[in-house]
Amino acid sequence: MVKMSSAKTRSVLVRLGKDLRAARLRRGMAIGDLAVRAGASTSTIIRMEKGEPGVGIGTLADVMVVFGLNERFADLLDVRHDDLGLALSNERLPQRGRRRSTTVRPPEGDKGSASPEPSDTDSDGLAF
Repeated sequence: MVKMSSAKTRSVLVRLGKDLRAARLRRGMAIGDLAVRAGASTSTIIRMEKGEPGVGIGTLADVMVVFGLNERFADLLDVRHDDLGLALSNERLPQRGRRRSTTVRPPEGDKGSASPEPSDTDSDGLAF
């Protein structure tokens, strides 16, 4: 029994099937010829061109090889072009370096001087 696909998946498979059919026709290939060259049955190629979800990924790979598009098939999930996956991976990387302190430190002055330098602020921190 074949699992039912979601509506989005189904539309993608139908589009893929139409594209496979167009690629076959552009090459002037009959369904039977493609089936023989891909090592599949004619009915499997017909089902693939209809976008049926039960056709195996291996058969799709075989058809892509026949079309000379095997590199494109290999690039489908190329991690170098997976922007979301790269962003999520980068978020999990350890953060290097120290955090900046959120407290204000007095400027380093003459360390030998015991009395603080005069300030233009009052005890409430208001500047004059």
